[in-house]
Amino acid sequence: MTSKDAFTPEEWKVVLEGPPTAGMIVITAAHGGMFRETIAMSKAYAEARSQHGESELLDEIVAAKPQVDHARYHSAEELKDQGLGHLRNAVALLESKATPAERDDYRHFVLTLASKVAAAHKEGGQQVSPAESAAIQEITTALGADSS
Repeated sequence: MTSKDAFTPEEWKVVLEGPPTAGMIVITAAHGGMFRETIAMSKAYAEARSQHGESELLDEIVAAKPQVDHARYHSAEELKDQGLGHLRNAVALLESKATPAERDDYRHFVLTLASKVAAAHKEGGQQVSPAESAAIQEITTALGADSS
């Protein structure tokens, strides 16, 4: 099992920032619902914490408070472009240091979080807006995960 100790502090920061960055990409994909969507992100972390013990690496990731450097991005487009690159970097680190199962658990957590954020607020009468669906697809691609 892989733990936080397998990563340098800079690498660990990249891994930790992946899930909340994905959430922020979805939040900024469509207007409205930011408060509910932010709460949904926190709930995704809480639910993952309740499954403690299944993956030491994921346990350490969800034990940390989700943080995104809001000052780093000057627009939603910049957040999306740099955030997707950030997710690719996080997965590359996991591919080099974690087990395939731990990498897949990370991908699953990120996509679950993104989906919960998207579903937290109806936009245009839809549970998940087309912009949010497109953002989730881009996150899926960045993670190298199957969309099935």
